[in-house]
Amino acid sequence: MELYSVPGNLYKLDGGAMFGNAPKALWERWMPADGQNRIRMATRPLLAKTKEAVILFEAGIGAYLEPKLAERFGVDAPEHTLLKSLASRGVTQEQVTHVFLTHLHFDHAGGLLSAWQAGAQPELLFPNAQYYVGETAWERATHPHVRDRASFIPELNALLAASGRLTRIQARDTFSFDGLEFGFFQSDGHTPGLLCFDLHYAGGRLVYVSDLVPGRPWVHLPISMGYDRYPELLIDEKGRLLEQVDKEHAWIYYVHDPEIALSRLAYDKEHKTFKPVEAQAELSFQA
Repeated sequence: MELYSVPGNLYKLDGGAMFGNAPKALWERWMPADGQNRIRMATRPLLAKTKEAVILFEAGIGAYLEPKLAERFGVDAPEHTLLKSLASRGVTQEQVTHVFLTHLHFDHAGGLLSAWQAGAQPELLFPNAQYYVGETAWERATHPHVRDRASFIPELNALLAASGRLTRIQARDTFSFDGLEFGFFQSDGHTPGLLCFDLHYAGGRLVYVSDLVPGRPWVHLPISMGYDRYPELLIDEKGRLLEQVDKEHAWIYYVHDPEIALSRLAYDKEHKTFKPVEAQAELSFQA
């Protein structure tokens, strides 16, 4: 069994939106802003290879945005970076057998679509894969609230529904492959029905927290995003999960941190919050 971080395209979001009610004087120490007040964000899917399956957890933002929108969001390249990252691990998109999605926001699921081409409609990638998304997250994506409607990709929802390869799952579901087992930690604070992947493998546990903890700065318990639907609920959910991760000496996997892929945690008694330790820039695990 093998686990790898497989980076997707970098992009940028407004720093104030990403740090909610935290003042810029605080958050800019962690992530400096550009002239448009945007901070650099990674997208970092996770690849698992077993004897029986090639599994992709999330797909990043991809390169599906038309040029004007790609410029607005500071997407770093017109090429689909995730496909290059997979190729560097000896995997083609046709070889992927399963794609699991925490939720369907554009910066987590846009990588399921082909790169933008003038005059062409986007196509659904990973033609031999079964797609998995939580039932509640699917309902939110197909019937969004006006406040977060712009976070979803209607054409992606339609393509997934028409593929015949979409499975809607529940937080209580579990999956087992050779050398890898995982379930889910449900978080409703960022968006209803977000399912964090809770992976167990030989000698270890790794939690793919997605937007519950986008990167190291958000490990601080009071820090949340302006994009979060229910910030106080999210902070409570985050506290429960981080306590588990710390207690079990597990790894926490960061989707949006531009520099660090994963770390362990330590509790800071003085400030009554957690801090990342043993940070690693990438994940490469073989057992």
